[in-house]
Amino acid sequence: MKSKKLWEGIYWVGAEDWDRRLFDSLIPLPDGTSYNAYLVQGQEKTALVDTVDPSQFDLLREHLQSFPQVDYVIANHLEQDHSGLIPYVLGKYPEARLLLTPTALDLALSHLHVEEKRIKTVADGEILDLGGRTVKFIHFPWVHWPETMLSYLQEDRILFSCDLFGSHLTSSELFLREDHLAWEPAKRYFAEIMMPFRKIIQKNLSRVENLPLAYIAPSHGPIYTRPQFIIEAYKKWIADKPENLVVIVHVTMHGSTKKMVDRLIKALAERNIQVQPFNLPVTDTGKLAMSLVDAATIIVASPTVLTGLHPLAAEAVFLVNALRPKALLAGFMGSYGWKSRALEQLKAMLDSVRFEFLNPVQVKGDPDEAALKLVDDLAEEIFRKHQAAGLL
Repeated sequence: MKSKKLWEGIYWVGAEDWDRRLFDSLIPLPDGTSYNAYLVQGQEKTALVDTVDPSQFDLLREHLQSFPQVDYVIANHLEQDHSGLIPYVLGKYPEARLLLTPTALDLALSHLHVEEKRIKTVADGEILDLGGRTVKFIHFPWVHWPETMLSYLQEDRILFSCDLFGSHLTSSELFLREDHLAWEPAKRYFAEIMMPFRKIIQKNLSRVENLPLAYIAPSHGPIYTRPQFIIEAYKKWIADKPENLVVIVHVTMHGSTKKMVDRLIKALAERNIQVQPFNLPVTDTGKLAMSLVDAATIIVASPTVLTGLHPLAAEAVFLVNALRPKALLAGFMGSYGWKSRALEQLKAMLDSVRFEFLNPVQVKGDPDEAALKLVDDLAEEIFRKHQAAGLL
């Protein structure tokens, strides 16, 4: 895709990565991703907001051929998919200066090996005058790195929001015309990347919400033509109150744990509790992360392997601990042969979250009807807890 004129004097010089299916060797990308870089021309100066992933070097080089002058390179975020080609840009435009937060200075020196004399740090609220256009810098640390900032083009009411409000979504249409098309990719992106920083976004979202906004232009995904859509979505996702939802992550080896999971799904449904089960050997981790945005209760169901959790269950628990969802309750079900420390392992792994633990259901061997009655009791306990929390 060639560079595109978005508005008078404002161009998209990014890249659509249609075929990428994994990010950070970790995050599935069912819809590919984009790396959005924006070039803003004032009457006197020109600024480039972010670059693209180094894998897309040829595209950025082609796009910039039409622009003989760049005076400033604004680095909203120093992660490589945004900043990896900053050294190339600074080489192409030897008079350009790199603008970033004071916290980003060390990263620019250590990650990108930029000469310090080419760098200027900008304060929170500082204004850059391009001539007829001014950029206001808004420090937004820990969304999702400590040095992150947003850039607000005041006269045009455009927020270059970096990773905030992003989505891993490729499209030949740079502007989002139908909100529903971005809902799932944006929620997936929030779940996988932003959810651990939910409280920080809660605290600072008003700084964005109170801006006069015509457009939000993130670093990944389409430009929002109706900013209120994504702001309202974020307000829902970062809210403290979860939904009447139980997420069950489960794995079975010989069918015993599966019998317990099937019984729990049925018992919860009978109590008007929404259930989202995830069979871990075939689970899309992105969809699992999305479900954790809303869940009130998380149940881990695992057989015992060498006295501990099944490795796939342990991986799921690691994910829950890392993403720090707002769930209120956690529980464990599982079968074992002779001895199990799976519950103790589960609790030890969840050291970043403060869940209330439900009564566990651990069954030796294949569950009989008496054992399955314990699963019914767990469903009833969840029902009472959800009711007490005002979720039912």
